[in-house]
Amino acid sequence: MKLLLDTHVWIWSQEDPDRLGSQAKRLLVGSDNENYVSTISTLELARLVASGAVAVSIPLREWVERGLHALQAHTVAVSHDMAMEAYALPEPFHKDPADRLLVGAARCLDLIFVTADERILSYRGVRSKDARR
Repeated sequence: MKLLLDTHVWIWSQEDPDRLGSQAKRLLVGSDNENYVSTISTLELARLVASGAVAVSIPLREWVERGLHALQAHTVAVSHDMAMEAYALPEPFHKDPADRLLVGAARCLDLIFVTADERILSYRGVRSKDARR
């Protein structure tokens, strides 16, 4: 299975893994699965750290490198197709641009989106898994 992690799932996996459900933990470490993290999540994390909403125990650059390595995650850079898909999503979808880009990336790359966001979990336009289960 190819999994795209929502930003909070990536953070939880490194900072608070007990917030992840047992199924989600198995998915993230399963040898049959591939994990993907978008540069949009790095942007969101950098914003959260800069604003003081999230604290990380090591410098952000090192945190990102270690977090990707620990999950053996591939980086998903935002492409023009993903950017266009973000605003061509079947409606209704909420207005958050980061969520739109992440869901657009999952759709473009045929990835399963791992999230705890109820709005996305109930959205029929993308395959998703609940990170709390």
